[in-house]
Amino acid sequence: MSPNPINQDSTLLRQDLESKASLIEATIDTLLPLSDGKGSRLMEAMRYATLGGGKRLRGYLVLSTAQLFNVPTEQAARVAASVEMLHAYSLVHDDLPSMDNDDMRRGQPSTHRKFDEATAILAGDALQTMAFDILAADQTHPNTCVRIALIKSFADASGAYGMVGGQMIDMESEGCSLSLEETQHLHALKTGCLIRYAAEAGAILGQASSDLRQCIRSYGTHIGAAFQIADDILDVTATAQDLGKTIGKDEASGKSTFVSLLGIEGARTEAIRLIEKAIADISSFGTAADRLRDLACYIINRKY
Repeated sequence: MSPNPINQDSTLLRQDLESKASLIEATIDTLLPLSDGKGSRLMEAMRYATLGGGKRLRGYLVLSTAQLFNVPTEQAARVAASVEMLHAYSLVHDDLPSMDNDDMRRGQPSTHRKFDEATAILAGDALQTMAFDILAADQTHPNTCVRIALIKSFADASGAYGMVGGQMIDMESEGCSLSLEETQHLHALKTGCLIRYAAEAGAILGQASSDLRQCIRSYGTHIGAAFQIADDILDVTATAQDLGKTIGKDEASGKSTFVSLLGIEGARTEAIRLIEKAIADISSFGTAADRLRDLACYIINRKY
């Protein structure tokens, strides 16, 4: 692989991203049906937070890794929808005034601005529980052990020792100077764990061997780390219109980022190193993993 993977043809990846995003959107739409009467506002807020935007990177990872193990599309789509719901819940809560206090998300008002804070909190709570309810259902996989493995891995990635724990460390770190190692640990929890799970979920669904599951898990770990570095670079190089959210907030809050610690070029060099490792992780899958290789390069070349 070239040490600077920026010139790859992304046409096939773009088509696959769009196709799988449409499938995920349709699956979420079915799983979160509109309702009338009392409680309809809650479902409206859940749908607002989850539908009609976002890269669907995590859901794409589920669908793409599941394909490597010949998992039925309907099963993989349900798991993809569940991880996107949990991701949406995390964004709804992160945007609250008591957390990151952000009024924009995906180019539109944050859920608490569109509705109100109480409704946003409840919508996030409901999306989180719905995500686990989907994994527990027979339609997700006929094998109870597979469903339990999905739920256990999901809980590990999203709870106190994963995404939520990372968010807590992030809040406590405002105004503090973290070392590179501390910053890597923070983002491995806050961002990386859920991306790693999304990749690994396809292997769990496919009841892959421990060796192949570890290859996929390592791939997810490396692209999750590279994704956060790319986010830090975009936060200082892109516009709010490009990203659909407020930019420069980490710098304004005095948070340590990969750019503040390594500089833009140093951060990009580190991201490329991680992407090269991710591509090596899936070498045993041959051409079947071509889109996953393309995705790895896309992560550090994306503009939003």
